Amino acid sequence: MSNVLIVEDEPQIRRFVRHALDAEGMQVFEAATLQRGSIEAGMRKPDLVIVDLGLPDGDGTDLVRELRTWTQVPVLVLSARGEEAQKIAALDAGADDYLTKPFSVGEMLARVRALMRRSLRTAAQAAPLIKLGNVDVDLVAHAVKKNNAAVHLTPIEFRLLACLVANAGRVMTYHQLVCEVWGPSYREQTHYVRVVMQRLRQKLEDDAAQPKFLLTEIGVGYRLAIP
Repeated sequence: MSNVLIVEDEPQIRRFVRHALDAEGMQVFEAATLQRGSIEAGMRKPDLVIVDLGLPDGDGTDLVRELRTWTQVPVLVLSARGEEAQKIAALDAGADDYLTKPFSVGEMLARVRALMRRSLRTAAQAAPLIKLGNVDVDLVAHAVKKNNAAVHLTPIEFRLLACLVANAGRVMTYHQLVCEVWGPSYREQTHYVRVVMQRLRQKLEDDAAQPKFLLTEIGVGYRLAIP
């Protein structure tokens, strides 16, 4: 099931969009302000964010720009502002698509489906299957196997592993990992990363005390080494 976050201050539009997405079998979360939208995005880790530009505590473009500092989740802008300059500003900030109010349910859903497909294709093309010694990681299927046996990972464990896989070979700082996996509001909770990393090593490494691919960069963060 896909998760969608709607950041929109007009209750009737939130209900309209929610009902349409519910009918498509999606789980929907809501926020009425820019600040709450930022928090919900960090907490919920949605597969798609739908953002209104005219929010009571700021411009939705600023939320799009903030999201792009830590996630590449697809963003669809809904706005009554139809001027070309407004569209260009939102797209330049990192939005993937722009739909002007009023809009039909059919067109909105078609754009949502297109963004979801594009996101899935990008992930599949970037890293459809990663092999780490005797561990296989399938980012698209959200499946992990060790010695051909399925390994159960919690959603948080999988997100941390997927983040390291997407940045294989690069050192990821504790702060970067916290922002990517838990969201920017958890930026100072770097101990979360250490706890989850310990669990990942116990599940995936042959010897958790002497890891071969989930490596520590002392005082900095972690790095995934591809054998």
